[in-house]
Amino acid sequence: MRRVEGRHRTAAAGRQTVGALVTITQPPAVDVARVPPLPSADSPAGARARGGLTVLVVSPTLHAGAADAGAVQLVRILAAAGHRIIVASSGGRLVEEVTSVGAKFIAMNLASTNPVVMLRNAMAMARIVRDERCDVVHAHARAPGWSAYLAARRSGVPFLASSYKGFREQNLFKRLYNSVMVRGDRVIAVSDQIADLIVERYRTPWDRISVIPTSIDVDRFDPEGVAQPRIDVVRSAWGVLPDTKVILVVGRMLRRKGHHVVISAVHRLKEMGLKDFLCVFVGEDQGRSRYTGELWDMVMANGTTDVVRMAGPMEDLPAALAAATVVVNAAIQAEGLQRAILEAEAMARPVVVSDLGAGPDAVLAPPAVAEDRMTGLRFSAGDPVALAAALVRLFSLPEAERAAIGARGRAWVLANFNAAAAAEPTLRLYDEMAALRRRR
Repeated sequence: MRRVEGRHRTAAAGRQTVGALVTITQPPAVDVARVPPLPSADSPAGARARGGLTVLVVSPTLHAGAADAGAVQLVRILAAAGHRIIVASSGGRLVEEVTSVGAKFIAMNLASTNPVVMLRNAMAMARIVRDERCDVVHAHARAPGWSAYLAARRSGVPFLASSYKGFREQNLFKRLYNSVMVRGDRVIAVSDQIADLIVERYRTPWDRISVIPTSIDVDRFDPEGVAQPRIDVVRSAWGVLPDTKVILVVGRMLRRKGHHVVISAVHRLKEMGLKDFLCVFVGEDQGRSRYTGELWDMVMANGTTDVVRMAGPMEDLPAALAAATVVVNAAIQAEGLQRAILEAEAMARPVVVSDLGAGPDAVLAPPAVAEDRMTGLRFSAGDPVALAAALVRLFSLPEAERAAIGARGRAWVLANFNAAAAAEPTLRLYDEMAALRRRR
């Protein structure tokens, strides 16, 4: 069930001109020394003078992952609309992207889940809200979300939280910890799948939920913009022969991403006698090497070392996607709207996703749509046999049919995940927050 928000209608005010006899007089002299200076563009007063808000955006890091990318997307949208943005985060490679559009960056240890650190962060954020005269606080993850929630409530300003995935709730403490993402004045979900999960778990009213999709840089992820030499460099680095089919898995090396399911499926493909294919994992483990070690143990144990590569993070991701035959997401818990899958579709690559890896709003797959409309295939999460079957089916298609699937995927992303698709509902939501702030 998707909550569709109505568009706000505006009416131009009529202008009436009335003729009158006017006596023109010389204006009085102005004492320049007494004229107060105009507020600077990056000050709270400057933001209000432009009719904008001052927004505190909170993210654990600005490096990789859905929350980090979502925070950057929000900053770009708000900055383009004339709002003043302050970003608090532990930092990372994306800091330059937020400062380049005029946002103020404040370094804080917001990746920590230590309760004492989180409480200190809450007090520090409350000071930022007070000193910078913030109008809205917007959180993008749970640990900084709790600090932001406490700061917003203490300061009496609206609080927003964006949910990018479905978190595991293995006990009551975990459920409480996760619940901060639904405590906002409005709850933002990146997909219908996540919105449905929020309603199911927390009974959150639909009128408090906004479904705002991720936007993709369709210019960067454009197959026409990736020259063949870039693709050749990537395939050479992987040791891929010209006729080798590439199964590409993009995403951080985390158990919930289901990389172990992919390795089991690859093992089954080998047992079936499939030849001339290679599975490449592109992603980083961010120092959490235990799961990566388990994956290598699996590869060694089932004899798939010749068809598995763990390439690590790629600088030229568009070229890596262009080098793939199919892109896979085998998530074993609800992942929401996977940016990597949308980028793969934007690059006109067929995709195979688990039923928890991406919803029907991201990937058009049978039986939900006819085969001549599909942009990929879907399989049951955690089922390597089903994944292997889906890969065999794609590999057995003529190249022209795979190309047609990819072309439909790009058309779907261009129509539904462009910058305007995310900007319009975001700005509409912030108009509501502005009204709420005025009432408070």
